[in-house]
Amino acid sequence: MAKATPTLIFSHWYNSIENFHTSPKQFYGQVEDAVAKRQVPDVKLFRVDWREGGILSAKREYLRVRRKKLVFDICGAPFGTGFFVSWWLGELPSGFLAFLVGIPFIGVFFAWLITRFIRPETYYKLDTANMFQQAIHASVLQVVDEVTSAKGLRALSELERKPILREFSRR
Repeated sequence: MAKATPTLIFSHWYNSIENFHTSPKQFYGQVEDAVAKRQVPDVKLFRVDWREGGILSAKREYLRVRRKKLVFDICGAPFGTGFFVSWWLGELPSGFLAFLVGIPFIGVFFAWLITRFIRPETYYKLDTANMFQQAIHASVLQVVDEVTSAKGLRALSELERKPILREFSRR
């Protein structure tokens, strides 16, 4: 199990599937299969642990889908009478940027300055990042659609299917 590392978050998505129950491992296996079918180049899949809170809190397992510096951390877990699904898309900082991000409080600010002025985004980077997001999001939605359909549960609405973008193209 890999240790989760801090990421600069661009977007996320979440939804709860009422009256559905499965194990996170089974859900992650289905997502891994859906990602593999899309043949996204340079993708690596593995599990990471994120803490639920502070340093002594319990850990929660996520499925990580990585392509170069971009990562999706996907969560699937029982919650109340349903099953909660979410993902977070971010970038793993590297080198000096990783060091800066690790500094409490001010690290993210310095990281933002570097990515904004020293290592600006290009159309190519944004296009491939958008395609990566679309492919992995479609994989997660495919699994959600399959499990809701198989159990006769309500399908997600168009609004529920949309990711929440942050500063993905405004960095």
